[in-house]
Amino acid sequence: MPRADVAPRPAQLPQAKLSGAALRLVDPWGAAIPDLEWKVFADDIAAITQLKKQKNAIILAHNYQTPEIFHGVADIVGDSLTLARAAAEVKAERIVMAGVHFMAETAKILNPTKKVLIPDLRAGCSLAESITVADMRLLRQKYPGVPIVTYVNTSAAIKAESDICCTSANAKKIVESLGVAQVIMVPDEYLAQNVARETKVKIIAWRGHCEVHERFTASEITDLRHSHAGLVVLAHPECPPDVVMASDFAGSTAAMIDYVEQKQPARVVLLTECSMSDNVALAAAQRGQATEFIRPCNLCPHMKRISLAGIRTCLERDLYEVTVAAELLAPARQAIDRMLAA
Repeated sequence: MPRADVAPRPAQLPQAKLSGAALRLVDPWGAAIPDLEWKVFADDIAAITQLKKQKNAIILAHNYQTPEIFHGVADIVGDSLTLARAAAEVKAERIVMAGVHFMAETAKILNPTKKVLIPDLRAGCSLAESITVADMRLLRQKYPGVPIVTYVNTSAAIKAESDICCTSANAKKIVESLGVAQVIMVPDEYLAQNVARETKVKIIAWRGHCEVHERFTASEITDLRHSHAGLVVLAHPECPPDVVMASDFAGSTAAMIDYVEQKQPARVVLLTECSMSDNVALAAAQRGQATEFIRPCNLCPHMKRISLAGIRTCLERDLYEVTVAAELLAPARQAIDRMLAA
């Protein structure tokens, strides 16, 4: 029986109040979340689960969300590509994006007749804010006939100005799928440079950066290796090229997760947003995997605006609805569909 002063954990709550996501937490929560923290989370998780049923809603959560969201209430989790594909197939009437604004816009573009909500309108993205429609049109003028590959970390307006979208998981594939000698790739300069090193296609890069990944350095990797013998370093391709080259593996968040699961390194560091390590470590522990996770914690302030309390309020009050201008829907959808079909 649970203690009287502590809210019950998933294994102790009535199953009618729990989603499949919450039910799969029975083993890992005990080791990861102290009773005092669970007491804070439990009421919101139970309420959100009920609200999803009442409102016919589904929660999509990015890999950078904190464990109580990622494991506790999310229905679909993953990287930007996974969420984009999932958004294209959603049957629920409401989509709650536990991520940042451009992700919610992507869900809306793929589901124009559904209500798409984001728990906090301030959840933005430094990459999305690094380029404007005027910039895109100037690029078209400067490089006539050169296709523009746009990272999904962009607004609907930027997607509408592009030829095709990509994610960190499929960027090289998308660039090479166009069958041309040269492409423009926006807005992440480091992603473009890292892809350029792996392909014969000439890439013209924009100078946008992720405020999380740009802070990692090659010297930091050297220090980590000196401090932690046998450390395996996994880097996101939004990191600077010297960081990627100093790492043992570079890939999207989904690719990092697969690497940890398949290779099962004894000691690993993920050079990406901090909560990702928490979520991957939790899953590894549930599998009985003994991997030690080293955490040089760089947080995304935008992702961290999303909270359980915010998701609950979002569902209770239908806040905050994300809309996309009608004239942007078709061209932005075309760029996304081309990516999904490539």
